[in-house]
Amino acid sequence: MSERPVVLLTNPIHPDAEAMLAAHARPVTAPDPSPETLRALVAQAEGLVVRVKLPDDILEGASRLRGIVRHGVGLDMIPVAAATARGIPVANLPGSNTQAVAEYVFASLFHLRRQVWQLDGGLRTAGWGAVRPIADGLSEIGGSTLGVLGLGEIGGRVARIAHHGFGMRVLGASRSGATLGGLVEAVDLEALFARSDAVVVACPLTDATRGLVNAALIGRMRPGAVLINVARGPVVDAAALAVALHAGTLAGAALDVFDVQPLPSDDPLRACPNLLLTPHVAGITQTSSRAMSVGAVEEMLRILRGERPRNLVNPEILSA
Repeated sequence: MSERPVVLLTNPIHPDAEAMLAAHARPVTAPDPSPETLRALVAQAEGLVVRVKLPDDILEGASRLRGIVRHGVGLDMIPVAAATARGIPVANLPGSNTQAVAEYVFASLFHLRRQVWQLDGGLRTAGWGAVRPIADGLSEIGGSTLGVLGLGEIGGRVARIAHHGFGMRVLGASRSGATLGGLVEAVDLEALFARSDAVVVACPLTDATRGLVNAALIGRMRPGAVLINVARGPVVDAAALAVALHAGTLAGAALDVFDVQPLPSDDPLRACPNLLLTPHVAGITQTSSRAMSVGAVEEMLRILRGERPRNLVNPEILSA
């Protein structure tokens, strides 16, 4: 019997999925996700399951690699062009964490709008009478306008929940000009930021979207508006956002992604008022983690069997 192929996991996956993989391959979990460790371990791997940003040169020492699977959706973590040049299939899992990220968006929106955390803390420390007036200045999300930048799987789910669940008016800006069957009013970027009470950034990171949400767009937002970024950190100009928050020209923001991850302890964002910071967990729940792990293993096993993965992101390798 031939030796089972080695599949390198950049990070641990769900135990159920690892057991599925171990029945057909030899999983090797990197002891740490540093570039040096990944470069050393990939040399013997025939499969690679990705949960962190890979070094750009990771494939130079991966002569045995037969396939790469993203444990999630975003492809900015993988050098897809380099993989394509080597004839290596790359797959991802669109929709695997869509609900988790959409729920995070509304959890963040409620955090910013209803400030339950402040009411709880105030009640415990200052007392009932002192904290109750805070509610007079809070606002509901029902009937307000939500702007969604990027109407893919996540942006589309957010738009549907906003419209059907809360009666929000939804504006959308996307490359396709999608309206989701008339549910979304398609607008340009300037109108999206100027007319929305809350803006959700849910577009992929590309050369075109890097720095897209700049000082000019942030400056168009209403004084009472808030911004939520569940895309990638470099899509939003963090320095411009910090200026707006300190100046009070923006009511609040929520960031789950950053230019540098983990967020440095001395990053200026940590000192911003009315800013919710979370460590890139919008798409992570017990439910989504298992779904992503199982989906990634299923795709990897298809590749190792010589089959086409269900979501091949570089199909041009087939014609080549």
